[in-house]
Amino acid sequence: MNTTTHAGAETRALLLVFLAAMIEGFDLQAAGVAAPKLGPAFGLAPNQMGLFFSSATFGLIFGSLAGGVIADRWGRRAGLSFALVAFGVFSILTAFAGSFEHLVMMRFLTGVGLGGALPNLVAIAAESTSPDRRGRAVALMYAGVPLGGAIASVVAMMGLHDDWQSIFLIGGILPLLLVAPLFLLMAPFRVSHDAAVPESRLRALFAPGTVAGTLLLWSAFFFGLVVVYMLLNWLPQLLVSLGFERSQASMVQILFNVGGAAGSIVGGRLLDGERPALASAGVFAALIVSLIAMSAVPGGNVGMAILTGAVVGATLLSAQALLYGIAPQCYPAEVRGTGVGLAVAVGRLGSIVGPLFAGALLASGWGPTQVLYSILPIAAICGLTTVALILRRRQTAPALA
Repeated sequence: MNTTTHAGAETRALLLVFLAAMIEGFDLQAAGVAAPKLGPAFGLAPNQMGLFFSSATFGLIFGSLAGGVIADRWGRRAGLSFALVAFGVFSILTAFAGSFEHLVMMRFLTGVGLGGALPNLVAIAAESTSPDRRGRAVALMYAGVPLGGAIASVVAMMGLHDDWQSIFLIGGILPLLLVAPLFLLMAPFRVSHDAAVPESRLRALFAPGTVAGTLLLWSAFFFGLVVVYMLLNWLPQLLVSLGFERSQASMVQILFNVGGAAGSIVGGRLLDGERPALASAGVFAALIVSLIAMSAVPGGNVGMAILTGAVVGATLLSAQALLYGIAPQCYPAEVRGTGVGLAVAVGRLGSIVGPLFAGALLASGWGPTQVLYSILPIAAICGLTTVALILRRRQTAPALA
């Protein structure tokens, strides 16, 4: 393959996975967008709404595990296609749910599809380019997730959806439209099944050369997603408690996502730079400073809230992009999908713990400022494990390329 052809294939692959990630980000926030109209339509109590929201999160865990295994056994393109079809079909079926039980089951199965997409997206982005550009390739893909979330937030704020069903129909049709271009335009991504493929992929993740990286990666993903989902779920409510109107809090949430998309791209470039460990430490330091600044924003100062919200989003999602960029570089190609899928699944546990932790703090009488301060040590732990992972990666990179 000549240089021009290879560059074209790389561009097509990155464009397709970026679009898929953007659709995933949109679908991940579809339930929140539909909630104000869906709840009254079904007469749901708060605990039922909580179960509806969490059903997709549990589906994400199972999907991440399955998606990684499929990526390694049948190829990245097949794995991503299965995931797109799954969350597309079940999102559409969610719109036709006639009971609460049906609603929860369809949302769980949508989550399985959404979870299965991410390990394949990471693997495709990482393997579509040269090793020295993998960080920015994965980060560019990951930037689509907060951008899709921002689009969903705009839909909610502007009331562009007429009913609760339409958001699920749109979120279901879009991934199905992407399946055919995925097969026609993107070169296959397969791992050859030869003697190099281990008999047990799970055992390979805990081999002497990879076990330290696996444990560090799991820790970083877990604590990182604790922070991400604490803010995604509770930031608007915390801002309202600080004295802002709900419309103003929604605007901050949108800028949080937009800042996150920009920060993701920056994170990837930092990972591919000459001093990624130092740059990563700087990103987490900036995240901690921005969280402190947000806690000090006076009520009613919308401009300052929007600015700090955008900076928090940029630094937080930059940190996440670092992790998603590092993850595929921790494993050889034959177990890369499984390794990334397991790491994402462990991270999803953090996405469950984070909102519950914030809710428990608020229920015990903590104020919004105290809750924001409680995030600081968690972000610091994530930062330390991420820097340790980057330092280790530089020592083992030749063996895992």
